[in-house]
Amino acid sequence: MVLSGHDRYHNHPVCRAKYGGAYHDITWPDFAKELYAHARGLLAAGFNPGDRAAIMAPNGPNWVWADIAIQACGGISVPVYHTESLTNTLYILNNSTSRTLFLWSPLVAAELLQHLDGLPGLETIVLLRGELAHPQVVILKDFLVGENPELDRELTRRLDSTGGEDLASIVYTSGTTGPPKGAMLTHQNFLSNVRACAQLFQLGPEDSCLSFLPLSHVFERMAGYYLMLHQGVTIAYAESIDSLPVNLLEVRPTVVISVPRLYEKIYARLMDKVVSGSWIKRKIFFKTLALCTVRITRELARQPVTQLLRKLTDILRGLVFRQLHTLLGGRLRFFVSGGAPLARDIAEFFLAAGIPIYEGYGLTETSPVIAVNTPRAQRPGTVGRVLPGTQVDIAEDGEILVAGPGVFQGYWQSPEQTREAFKEGRFHTGDIGELDAQGFLAITDRKKDLIVTAGGENVAPQILEKLMKTDKFIANALVYGDRRPFLTALLVPNFDNLSRYARIKKIDFLTHCDLINHPQILALMRRRVEALQQGQPGFMQIKRFTLLSRDFLAESGELTQTLKIKRKAVAKKFHQIVESMYMQQDHGIHDHGFCILDETDHGK
Repeated sequence: MVLSGHDRYHNHPVCRAKYGGAYHDITWPDFAKELYAHARGLLAAGFNPGDRAAIMAPNGPNWVWADIAIQACGGISVPVYHTESLTNTLYILNNSTSRTLFLWSPLVAAELLQHLDGLPGLETIVLLRGELAHPQVVILKDFLVGENPELDRELTRRLDSTGGEDLASIVYTSGTTGPPKGAMLTHQNFLSNVRACAQLFQLGPEDSCLSFLPLSHVFERMAGYYLMLHQGVTIAYAESIDSLPVNLLEVRPTVVISVPRLYEKIYARLMDKVVSGSWIKRKIFFKTLALCTVRITRELARQPVTQLLRKLTDILRGLVFRQLHTLLGGRLRFFVSGGAPLARDIAEFFLAAGIPIYEGYGLTETSPVIAVNTPRAQRPGTVGRVLPGTQVDIAEDGEILVAGPGVFQGYWQSPEQTREAFKEGRFHTGDIGELDAQGFLAITDRKKDLIVTAGGENVAPQILEKLMKTDKFIANALVYGDRRPFLTALLVPNFDNLSRYARIKKIDFLTHCDLINHPQILALMRRRVEALQQGQPGFMQIKRFTLLSRDFLAESGELTQTLKIKRKAVAKKFHQIVESMYMQQDHGIHDHGFCILDETDHGK
């Protein structure tokens, strides 16, 4: 892929990285030079085909050079989130028996060196920045090897002998339900996904992609890295998630790949500005949104759009949504969303604003894309049509079953878990879904997350959680009720909006804890929850809720690195709070706030 890119794109930038306060281009010749130096370093260290090498670093060229060099030498790359806990890092390094570790942080290196007895397979830590004196640590400049004909011949031999069915990577799942499992993905698994997506999306050297989701996650790795590299798209690396607003303006990308949380935040901030604006501005905004929604609804249904409506919405879009486009860099053609469900109203809003979000669906075990909305076939509220070459069936209990070239080879050193994952040659995703008559796939819930109430009713909690998060005062939600007489929820307020409301209503508060326990705030949130649930059957309604003083956090073990809620971990941590909502004898309203004392209250 890299060699062909060098021939096709010459001095075109492969990627852009920011240092010294500015973005700098790395062209294909310079990119290839660094890649070869990394690969020669591995060969000189005695790295063999089939050996595992781990990468624990933030997004950037160093991550990519290490990944491709490992695979070019016939090895298997093992990504580790650079913010991963010590426990999980040790587990992954030991389980994969990684021989080499490309590591960003000297502090993490020092910590790992204290646990070498538990890592008998780890021989070398290649420190990507900084220095650390230890026999098993080598700094990057000392690891890299310049031009060497003998090593280059060996590298060519390795490249020629590597086949599509050879393992390319062991990608460990996020561990939402237990210890991480290592999904074994081949070169062909990844390439089948890249080639199928390349057919569906028009991407080329004129495009630029802003990369900020962790490359350790298979979604960013395939869609934001392998696919972009294959198509000659320039990849710009964001400094961090917090720096996204600035980096968007600097990079001015044409494509952005993200999880729904980004789109939810953009939507919430924009709507808050609209609502707090003048009456006439609100009127113009919502009238424009309504007209644009009529247009996109007709377009999606393949119905005619009148010339008047088309011209009017084009003009209004340019005026009303100009600021949104500017904040996103001014060149954005589309977003891609994955990793978690995207609320339909948010998808429809961005589409009406002229910035489509193409939502897809997949898993680590499927390399990852199974289905995706595309410019030629889009239906908000679904995850699109199944990828070319992939087969999807719906089991009697609603579970999505998958077969195809992207499906993994099994779990590393876990034959029993591999057998459980496959039945009759099809991978059981654990997700519940439906295929409509036009072939669009909709995901309703995780099979293991389905709630069966004490009355025997089946409830998909993610449907309610998505519904709650559409309210401007609710940032996050987790619904409970399995084998219970009614549903309850932990709700995280949108504290920006809630604090503004409190100031307008002259509600005194110093901290988030004060805010969530104030009677007027609890009454407001109850009214909002009840309004959201109007029309829902009784068994599908949240009867009681608890407001939390902060959002769920990855560093507290409540979220995965890709911002998915770890349901079991949260249920365990907040067990007493959930139980307290069921202790009342009647079904009256007993909502309250809970101040989380193990974290800083950011409302102070």
